[in-house]
Amino acid sequence: MADHAEWWRGCVIYQIYPRSFQDTTGDGSGDLRGITDRLAHVASLGVDAVWLSPFFKSPMADMGYDVSDYCAVDPTFGTIEDFDAVVAEAHRLGMKVIIDQVLSHSSDRHPWFVESRENRDNPKADWYVWADAKPDGTAPSNWLSVFGGPAWEWDSTRRQYYMHNFLASQPDLNFHNPEVQDALLETVRFWLERGVDGFRLDTVNYYVHDRWLRGNPPLASSVAGTNTETNPYLYQEHLFDKTQPENLAFLRRFRALLDQYDNRAVVGEVGDEGRSLQTLAAYTSGGDKLNMCYTFDLLGPRFSAAHVRGCVEAFESAVSDGWVCWAFSNHDVVRHVTRWTRPGGDPDAVARFSIALLSCLRGSICLYQGEELGLQEAELAFEDLRDPYGIRFWPGFKGRDGCRTPMVWEAAIDNAGFSTGKPWLPVPESHRARAADVQNGEASSILAAYRAMLAVRKQHPALAGGAIRFLDAEGDVLAFLREGYGERLLCVFNFADEPAIWSAPRHIGAIQPIEGGGAGPTMHEGGLSLPPLGWLLCRVG
Repeated sequence: MADHAEWWRGCVIYQIYPRSFQDTTGDGSGDLRGITDRLAHVASLGVDAVWLSPFFKSPMADMGYDVSDYCAVDPTFGTIEDFDAVVAEAHRLGMKVIIDQVLSHSSDRHPWFVESRENRDNPKADWYVWADAKPDGTAPSNWLSVFGGPAWEWDSTRRQYYMHNFLASQPDLNFHNPEVQDALLETVRFWLERGVDGFRLDTVNYYVHDRWLRGNPPLASSVAGTNTETNPYLYQEHLFDKTQPENLAFLRRFRALLDQYDNRAVVGEVGDEGRSLQTLAAYTSGGDKLNMCYTFDLLGPRFSAAHVRGCVEAFESAVSDGWVCWAFSNHDVVRHVTRWTRPGGDPDAVARFSIALLSCLRGSICLYQGEELGLQEAELAFEDLRDPYGIRFWPGFKGRDGCRTPMVWEAAIDNAGFSTGKPWLPVPESHRARAADVQNGEASSILAAYRAMLAVRKQHPALAGGAIRFLDAEGDVLAFLREGYGERLLCVFNFADEPAIWSAPRHIGAIQPIEGGGAGPTMHEGGLSLPPLGWLLCRVG
C-alpha cells in the first residue's frame, strides 16, 4: 500500500498509557519494563506502531503532561535504558514507536520556568507568556483554562501574570521567542537520536497565543443563554488564545527536523471547537508540516450513520492533500463501548461493530489500550480520583480516570496481573472477567474480533488508503465504497437497534463476501438484510 517511507499512511497505532499498562516493581504504577514485557500482546493484534503517553520526568500534577525535563525518564517509569529496551523490543516485533511531545507548556518545576519567574531581565525571562495586570489588578485578558478558572496566574515574585491553558502548574511556553522553539526542537532531536519513529504532538494548536492578548468573544449560544456546557471554557469562541497563524511556521520547523531522519512521522492532536477540520487541513497540507492529525469528532457521544458520514465527508471535502487518523477512544474520553451502548444494549456487539467500522475508514487508525478487550468505562468513587480535571468539575464531570484504570491481564491473579501492590487506580471487578488470558484462544471473544478485523484491513489495502465514496441508504445505515490498489470493496453498517434492509445500487455490480467480512448479514437479490449492529464487507464489481 504505502511505501516504506510512508509507513504512517493507513497504519494502525496502539496507544499505551504507561501508568496503567503493567507494573513490574510492585509500587502500583505501570512502568517501561512492564511495557516491554507486554509488547507481544500488542504485536499479536497486528498493529503497526505503539504510541506511548508521557513518561518524562514530572511532578505528575497532570499525570505526566506537566514535564519538568523533556530528556529524562521519570523514576516512576524507570530509566532511559528501560526506554531503549522498549524501542528495541518494539522494533524486533515489527512495530514503530511514537512518543508524546507536550510542547505547549511545561511544569512549573521545569528549570526554564524556575529561572523565568526569578525576575524580568534574566536570560529566560521571555520564555513563558508573562503579562502585566490591568490597572485594577485583574488578569490581562478574559482567557480561560481548560481545567477551570482564568488562564492567568499571578506570580508575586515578578509581579506579573503568567498564562496557563491547563493547570496553574503548567505554564505556557512563549513560542513567539525563537530561542524557545530552538530549545524544544533540540529535545525532539534527543529522542530522534534514540531511535524514536514518530511523535504525537499534544494540543498542537495551543502553541502560539495572540501577541496582543486580545479577549475572546462569547459564543452565540452563550449570549442567547442556551449554552449548557459544564465547563465555562466552552462558553467562549477561542479566537486569540490558540490556533494562531504563526503556529504554521513552527510546524514547518518541526517537520524540517523530522525530515533529517529516515522514515519518521508526526501526528497532531487538534482540539479546536467548531474549526477542527479547517485547522487539520492547514496543519497537514503541503507536505511540509504534520503528516496527519486527529480530532475529537468521533470521540464524543454521537453514534449514528449520519454523524460518521458527516465527519468523514467533511474531512474529505476540507482536506485535499492531508491525512487523518481516526480514533474512537483515548486517555481523555469515556470509552466508546460505554458512550455508544444504548440503554439495554449489548456492549460486546458495539465493540465488534466499532472495530469493523474503524478498520474500514480511510486514514490511519488508533486503538486505545483495553478496547481490544471490550473494556467499558470504570465507575470510580470521588475519593479514588487522581485526575485534577475530574476533581475540579465533580460531579458534573467525572474526569478521565474512568478510562485510565489498569489493564487486566490475568483474571485469577491479584489486581488482574497488573501489579503486586495497590494499583494507583482501582481495578474494576467487572473488568477482571475480560482479562487478556481469558479471551486468548476464544474464537468468539472481543480480542479475537480485533485480531481478525485488523488482519482483514491489512489484507485489503483499499481499506486504509483507497478512495471512499458514500452510497445512499435509508434509516441508520451507512454504506460506502472503498476503491484502490486493484480492488473495489463495499462496506455496509447498520447502526440501529432493529434490523435493516439495504438495496444495493445496480451500478456497483455483483456482491462477493470476503472471509471475516460480516456480522449477521443475509444476502438477497439486489441487496441485503442486516441485524441490529450488523455489517458487511465484500468485493463488488
